[in-house]
Amino acid sequence: MPPGTKESLTPQSPVTKVFEVYIKAPAATIWDAITTPEWTTQYGYRATSEYDLRAGGAFRCHSTQEMRQLGLPEIIIDGEVIEARPPNKLVQTYRFMFSEATKAEGFTRITWDIENTGRGFCRLTVTHETAGAPLAGSMIAGKFSEQGGGGWSWILSDLKSLLETGKTLAG
Repeated sequence: MPPGTKESLTPQSPVTKVFEVYIKAPAATIWDAITTPEWTTQYGYRATSEYDLRAGGAFRCHSTQEMRQLGLPEIIIDGEVIEARPPNKLVQTYRFMFSEATKAEGFTRITWDIENTGRGFCRLTVTHETAGAPLAGSMIAGKFSEQGGGGWSWILSDLKSLLETGKTLAG
């Protein structure tokens, strides 16, 4: 081992993935796009997300009709709001309900930070902590393909396109 480095004493270090995008929109608009069903059905996977925006409030993401036809349940993601400070910060838990294996991984943690740059656009940073949830970790970092997927990079790109142009990547 090279001098000055330390060997990890734990078999698996916590896995934190950070996604960042700059969006030419006010913080309040970005906040609404993340937290209101009217917006969440317009980008990404088009699933309806519902938040009770208070500490301890519920988070639910409902599948689309197409998702249900593929065998997914009505609630595909659930969680709890840990902190909500509109329009700048949302911290929540997040559990994929796609299968018994993803449910068994339990809850991960997401922090949404929306920061006004003072230059007419905002920086949106999504930090997703997936320690102990390798299936979730691989899904959120996946690449978009004909079969679907795309993870946070694709969702945030689609959100950016919608807010800046009024159209999504596929629309």
